[in-house]
Amino acid sequence: MKTIILYSMGLLFTVNLFAQESKSTDYKKRVLETIEVNLLSSYYTQDGGNAAVTGGRGTEELTDFAPSINVAIPINDDDVLAIDATVSAYTSASSSNIDPFDGNQPADPFVASSGASRQDTWFGLTANYVHSSDDRNTILSGNVSFANEYDYTSFGFGGSLTKLFNQKNTEVQLKANVYFDTWSPQYPIEFRNNFSLTNFDFNGEADFAATYTDFTSLNRNSYSVGFNFSQILSKSIQTAFMADFVYQDGLLSTPHQRVYFSDIDDTRIESFILGNDIERLPDTRSKIALGNRTSFYINQTFILRTYYRYYTDDWNIDSHTFKAELPVKIGMNYTLYPSYRYYTQTEADSFGKFNTLLSTQEFYTSDYDLAEYDAHQYGLGIKYYDPLNKFKIGGFGLKSISLEYNYYSRTSLNFNANITSISFNFVGN
Repeated sequence: MKTIILYSMGLLFTVNLFAQESKSTDYKKRVLETIEVNLLSSYYTQDGGNAAVTGGRGTEELTDFAPSINVAIPINDDDVLAIDATVSAYTSASSSNIDPFDGNQPADPFVASSGASRQDTWFGLTANYVHSSDDRNTILSGNVSFANEYDYTSFGFGGSLTKLFNQKNTEVQLKANVYFDTWSPQYPIEFRNNFSLTNFDFNGEADFAATYTDFTSLNRNSYSVGFNFSQILSKSIQTAFMADFVYQDGLLSTPHQRVYFSDIDDTRIESFILGNDIERLPDTRSKIALGNRTSFYINQTFILRTYYRYYTDDWNIDSHTFKAELPVKIGMNYTLYPSYRYYTQTEADSFGKFNTLLSTQEFYTSDYDLAEYDAHQYGLGIKYYDPLNKFKIGGFGLKSISLEYNYYSRTSLNFNANITSISFNFVGN
């Protein structure tokens, strides 16, 4: 996600360069005239019955409220500093069942525990510095990022080089990012040293986790390299090709996700079955993604934007993504943009449903994000744009307001989500 945000910001600055290019050879237009501030907020809800915390069976209810602020500051004629800060506050029924016995109700994978693990906050901060050459044909950027949550901390850095050719009709970009993450594992309660079956009335196998051990290495590293090529083909068509390569190593498993084996008898406390182990995945992963984004200018009212991506990795997941958006301009100030996104993927080698995996396997998971499924997303947004910034707050004028709603559904699984977002874009006077 951080890479996507930074890349999008880079595109925004590139567009500003095109718009502000001066025809005069003795006057250099600033890359960004004044400070721009973007206030964004999203509200996300989801529901489903295949929670990875409880081995692919259990409630997936979750709500997330994520406000963020993006500030772009012109340092001089050629340089811009962009800062992005996001706080995500969520309540999760599935993560509450890391310890299903700390609430006031009987333990049940389909009921959220009322304990402390049901909610938490994620915080992320990114700074991106962009320098443009005098002729605006070379753009250099560098970024650093930090993120923290209750069970992990992440630090990242990267940069990009963008070159424009052919009177700025052709653009080539190389980018690279590195992230170093450290886990603070929150193991399921039955795998902790202070847990004892003798404190509960239970049924089933007393030795329910004979092979369990804690992870010894808690680091996860991610390295990515990307290449983008953009070309204006005509007055009505612009296309871009993207290629991304990612390599990860370290602890790629999620420590609080349970696994249940079919060759070990269940151990039950109340309505909750204790896990046989936690998710175990390979400690390396290589990913390749190839994509194309093309925009078709139909007339003054309609623009068609299409996107396709093919993804593959060495965990045996192949996926295809297709998205279409049709912005409709209504008058001088409003744009309506309906959209549709289709996604399909194959199943990872290590995936197995609840109580179907074997204890003799080397790798195993019941995380349905690694299962085979199809997904559909339907969206509708509206944007108000005022180039004159008539509405003022302090020293800033309101440039635009966007409101968007998306409904997401995995058709082959019992999972759906609703995403509502709103953003306000202000520019300094």
